[in-house]
Amino acid sequence: MSEPISGVLAPVVTPFKADLAPDSERFVAHCKWLLSQNCGLAVFGTNSEANSLSMEERALLLDELVAAGVDPSRMMPGTGCCSIMETVKLTKQAVGNGCAGVLMLPPFYYKDVGEEGLYRYFSEVAQRVGDARLKIYLYHIPPVAVVGITTGLVERLLAAYPNAIAGMKDSSGDWNNTRTFLDAFSVQAAGPAPTAGAARTFDVFVGSESFLLANMRNGGVGTISATANVNPAAIYELYQNALGTSASTPAELEDQQARLNVVRQVFSSRKFPSMIAALKQAIAIYADDPAWRTVRPPLVEFTPEQTNLLAVELETTKFAMPGL
Repeated sequence: MSEPISGVLAPVVTPFKADLAPDSERFVAHCKWLLSQNCGLAVFGTNSEANSLSMEERALLLDELVAAGVDPSRMMPGTGCCSIMETVKLTKQAVGNGCAGVLMLPPFYYKDVGEEGLYRYFSEVAQRVGDARLKIYLYHIPPVAVVGITTGLVERLLAAYPNAIAGMKDSSGDWNNTRTFLDAFSVQAAGPAPTAGAARTFDVFVGSESFLLANMRNGGVGTISATANVNPAAIYELYQNALGTSASTPAELEDQQARLNVVRQVFSSRKFPSMIAALKQAIAIYADDPAWRTVRPPLVEFTPEQTNLLAVELETTKFAMPGL
């Protein structure tokens, strides 16, 4: 776990069988398709329905991915639980398998926890894992967790565990918040855009590709985005172009960003039950595999009317999932 991870990652949606057990065969196949589209795997993230999975289910799915030959250096499993002990077990498993890092939610049940409590939580995890390969990416998602990550907390953690605290995913939806962390911790490479593998003290991923171009222009390292599950190639293209690997003009980059935003808006529409259900329904449509539409309660799947509406809206955007 020595090389920093960057680029485009998907919080991989988790397919379920009719009895709501995780469907490891479809899961592995989807992960392999994402890798073929230059997309890394943030398995067990929010859009993976991770908090509807038991610790044992997460552990088994990760083992099955590794056994299927999926490259662990392209993985950033979500290991954050309210229980420190479960977080430690999942994190040790990820480190032992050679995963590039772990994405760690704060303990989200108690809402009035201060900085000291969160520091003790992450500190306890780092000490109990006790492995030099550990790379923690803090997960800031206040719309869901309510408990958030602050610059003060990051400063304390970096001072105590400079090799273990690798970065964060900012899913606040607030660009000004992301910019605050970029300004505080990122080391920007020389030139008009950061280069892959440039020296960094703290890597910042945005939680939506809507902020990808802005993030890359300000020293960020990429995005961990729900819609990377279905639109990975187009998101990766903008990431690569923003790195300066092509002769794209600023106007062309803005146009690419605008096209990504249109697709994002379809999947985040309030006309649909949830973005997770929308992502799964899209996979069901484009893979011609109805089993993909299943979600675990309390989430609900699409109605036939919603399915038709999604199909029409995606067709209007000329959306495609090549090679699925």
